[in-house]
Amino acid sequence: MPRIHAELLEHGVHVGGKRIARLMRIAGLCGVSRRRWINTTRRQPGARPAPDLVQRHFVADAPNRLWVADATYVPTAEGFLYLAVVLDVFSRRIVGWAMSNHLYTELMLRALDMALVQRRPDGVIHHSDQGCQYTSIAFGRRCREAGVRPSMGTVGDCFDNAMCESFFATLECELLARSHFETHAQARRELFAFIEGWYNISRRHSAISYCSPIRYETMHRKEMLAASELPTAGRRRGRDRRPADRPWTTRTTAQPGGHQPGRNSTA
Repeated sequence: MPRIHAELLEHGVHVGGKRIARLMRIAGLCGVSRRRWINTTRRQPGARPAPDLVQRHFVADAPNRLWVADATYVPTAEGFLYLAVVLDVFSRRIVGWAMSNHLYTELMLRALDMALVQRRPDGVIHHSDQGCQYTSIAFGRRCREAGVRPSMGTVGDCFDNAMCESFFATLECELLARSHFETHAQARRELFAFIEGWYNISRRHSAISYCSPIRYETMHRKEMLAASELPTAGRRRGRDRRPADRPWTTRTTAQPGGHQPGRNSTA
């Protein structure tokens, strides 16, 4: 209901939230629920996980400061198709993703490489679970080469990667629960359209003032640009107004007895 309310307001339709909820009840409209959850995380015995640099504090004050990553499965008539994603915490934008019929490390590396090519970060934190793909030597080597700081939550605790789990919940509720895919090719097309054509561009997220990820990043860039230009513009305007023979401020020196030149003086 809040997203419908925000969409109507943007189109100039001013209506209360309670009325929208009432009309939805009359029309029999309600949110979809999640499917049965299946664990796709496989921890490698003896692996040395990276430290948890996030501690469930999923907050970033700018893009490319903190990424979260995970993978899920997509059922099709041809078997499971696996989807790995990298999500920017600042804007909730999916900055990297890859699909395959396997869950090998190569899938996660492709998602990470896509994010690196698109965003070119500097010292970003990459947070994930302790799946064997993320604790592998190949993934750790790629992070070191790219200057990425790996971070991992504890084992068997979905709250340590809650933001990525939230994206998968949206994917399941708003696409997978409503669709049936016959082939991997069909699933790939639908997932591409969901991520690039709807989730990043159109979907309103409650955590970012009911904006879409791309719109939120655009607003942030405009604000940063305006903030960087304000001091220079202010100094330029002040310099133009200032007379050439006068300083910024004129100070008067107080005389004994509180008398100041130019005040109550007959001289």
